[in-house]
This record gives sequence, C-alpha cells and structure tokens, in this order.
Amino acid sequence: MRIAIGGFQHESHSFAPRPTGWREFLQPGGFPPLQRPATLVETLRPTSVPCAGAIAVAEEQGIEIAPLTWSFANPAGPVTAEAFERIAALMVAALSDALQAGPLDGIFLELHGAMVAEGFDDAEGELLRRIRAVVGPEMPLTASLDPHANMTAQMVALADALVPYRTYPHIDMKPAGAQAMRLLLERIRRGRAWAKSFRQVDFLIPLGMQCTMVPPMSEVLEERARLAETHGAAELAFCFGFPYADFPGCGVAIAAFAEDQDAADAVATALQSHMHAREAEFAGAVVPAAEGVAQAIGLARGASRPVVMADTQDNPGGGGHGDTTGLLAELIRQDAQGAVLGLINDAESAAACHSAGVGATLSLALGGKSDGAPLAVTATVERLSDGRFTCTGPMGRGNPADLGPTALIRVAPGVRVIVVTRKMQALDQALFTHIGLRPSEQKIIALKSSVHFRADFQPIAERVIVVAAPGPVVADPAMLPFTRLRPGLRLRPGANR
Repeated sequence: MRIAIGGFQHESHSFAPRPTGWREFLQPGGFPPLQRPATLVETLRPTSVPCAGAIAVAEEQGIEIAPLTWSFANPAGPVTAEAFERIAALMVAALSDALQAGPLDGIFLELHGAMVAEGFDDAEGELLRRIRAVVGPEMPLTASLDPHANMTAQMVALADALVPYRTYPHIDMKPAGAQAMRLLLERIRRGRAWAKSFRQVDFLIPLGMQCTMVPPMSEVLEERARLAETHGAAELAFCFGFPYADFPGCGVAIAAFAEDQDAADAVATALQSHMHAREAEFAGAVVPAAEGVAQAIGLARGASRPVVMADTQDNPGGGGHGDTTGLLAELIRQDAQGAVLGLINDAESAAACHSAGVGATLSLALGGKSDGAPLAVTATVERLSDGRFTCTGPMGRGNPADLGPTALIRVAPGVRVIVVTRKMQALDQALFTHIGLRPSEQKIIALKSSVHFRADFQPIAERVIVVAAPGPVVADPAMLPFTRLRPGLRLRPGANR
C-alpha cells in the first residue's frame, strides 16, 4: 500500500495588521520550516505535528509513504496570493510526481481549516478542489484539522473524513494525525465512502471560552464522544471556529461521517442542538490590564508559585504580531516586582541589544511596530541567545524553534522582557529556559497567549489571570468590523435572541 502525506497550515485573521507571505512559511517560530518531499518524513517524524502521527501509523503498518510538501506559518493576516499559489503549486506538483512514480492508494493531509487567502475565503476548500482535480473523486482522502477551523461544506464534500484535534491547548495534534491515518486505511479497506452530514452553529465563541480544560467546552467534548459512540459514527468532527475570519463560513461547525445518512444526520443534529442549548454558557469576560496587574501584584506578595498573566489580545497564535506594549507599560507603571514578559517580537530592538552586548544599557523604542505605539524604555541587556531551541512542553514537544537573535532585558527594577526577532506564541517554558530563566522561580509571568499557554504554565501557576490590553485578537469578536458573515450569525453567545 502507498499513501501520500502532506500538509499546509495557516490560521488567518481578517483584521490582523500584517498579511502572511511566502517568507513566513520559510521561518515559522516554534515549528519546522517549509518541507519538500525529500526532507518531509525525517524532519516531521520527531515533532508534535499531525503528520508525525500519520507517519508513525504508516511506518508501523509497513505502508510506503509518498511525501508531498508541508508548510506552516504563525497566525496573522490572510495569506498572500503569491504564497498560497506557490505552496499549493508545490503540493500539486509533488502529488503529480508521486502519481508518476506509481499508483497511490490514498492521501493524508494535515490542514488547519481556518486559512483565508487573497482570492479564496475557503483556502483549504480550494486546495482540496485542486487535489481532487488531479486524483479524481474516488481517491480515499482524509485530513486532520485544528479545532479552530472554520470548517465549510466544501471541505466536507471533498474529504472522506476530517479529524479535528480534541484539545485546546492542542496537546493531541499527533494523535489526531494518527487517527486520520487510521480512518484513511479503514476507508481504503471498506472500498466506499461514509455518509456525511454538515451542520453550523448560530453563534461565535470567543477564543478564551474555547478552552477544553474547563467547562463548558470540556463538557461539550465529553458529549461529542458520547454521541459519536451512541450513533456509531466513524468520526464526529467538531470545530470551534476561528472568530476573526470575515467570510460566510466563519464559526462553529460539525461534520458527521457514518455508515448511513440517517445516522450521520442524527448525530450531527444532536451535537448542534446540544451547542444551541448551552449557548449562554459560552459568554465570557476578561480583566482590563490595569486591574489584572493589580491583582497579580497582590497575589504575588504571598504566593509560593508564579502568577501567570495572559495578554490575550496580542496572541501571536490568533493573528497578533506579538509586539504591543500595553501590558508591559502597566507592569512598569504599577512597579511590579519579579515580573518577566515573554515575548516582545521586535527585530530592531533585538539587533540593538546584540550589538550593545551583555551588560550594556541602551535606549529602545520597544515593540509597537504593528500598531505604531512603541514603548520608550532604558534597557539593560542581561542575556543573549540565538533564539534556537527545541520545545519541551505538552503541546510543542520535539518541535524546533528559531526565533532569531533574542535578548533578555531589564526595563524597570522589577520587570524583565524577552525580546525576539520572529514571533511565536508563548506556549512553552523552553522560551524562558533557553535563555537561562526558570519560569517556576518567577513571581509574575506575562505571556502573549490566549489559551495554549495553559498546557505548560498552568501546572506551575498560583493563579491564571487573562487580561485585555490593546491588540488585534480582541476578546469580544463582536467588536470587529465584520461585513461578510452569514445572516443570523450571533457575534456574542446569547445576543439578539
């Protein structure tokens, strides 16, 4: 048996300050760079990405792998036409080469599901259309998805099964890829496709309320598993949606893959009804930055563990540039002690620190490159690194990171900052340990993240405080200037009912 394996991942924020171009796929923080067929398997095998799970299943069963291409870029604005066309062309060309080398029995793809490209609102749907144009409608094809996918009817129609991760923070990327590969093998053995059913939910869920570590989402995932087992579904794909994409397909969606149409329709409708019944539970709020810092300072005085703050609205994992300084300014203003903020994405400041050297004091216009609001600081350079390390946490373990020249600087008596050249969401303690900081020994840790940080930082935290400082990944999506969402979609859970 011979299976093609490839991937193309991006989560696109329609209102983010910067688009995502070709270069961003060549140097993504916290993930491998773009891979061609010759390097895909060896590079991805030791990582946490879904393709690693698919590769493991294939190799365990003695299946020949026909590698395609794989690419990932950190969330930001929509993918440029150039980047999308180049990467899609590489994928299709590799598929053509694989077919020229011999017959294929199936295709596994690692997709995100929330990619918007210039010219294609449903970029994954367009990629699948192009692949189907090459291999035809009968070729078995499954894909893994990020649960933040804005899953569309076109994506469901063009795949035999879609398998979203079950967790947020995403600690099961590799298992999801393995499950999608197992379903692909089952689809090949059965010789026919499953019946499919697609449903959408009528409200957007704020990013912070999508966390599967706590109710209500943890309980919804339990119900999803129960319904899938009760109805005998091969897969009940539940996607939380990425509520920053301005197109009609944005939002929560469900796809059922089952033995017959009645079963697929029944289980999809049951989960949709469950979500609508719990709608009000998904409304959530965050703390203003000034209030959150005051809370953190008070808690830290008597705490034996770090107080962890999440700067949710500048989350690089949601499309933020990772360089706003509202929370940092508040830490300085309130004279926080034992505080460290990670990360500020500012190549110019990082380069200046490296030029100055350890021990130097210099003036910086720190951050603010995306919003035009840098923070003037006098910085003392405490440590420098090349920004290269391997992630160690539950979500990214084994993934290579290359953030470019990196500096640990002190910008106030009690406040330090890690400054990097390329952005990465602060989801892994290795961001701190690689430059000589032990997170467990800090009093206050401020992180550019919404939810992913919880996998590696919540276990060491005295308390977690999610704060709202200025940034594009707004905690309340209803604040965004949407113009193209489908009629009837509620921007806040429970609104307009």
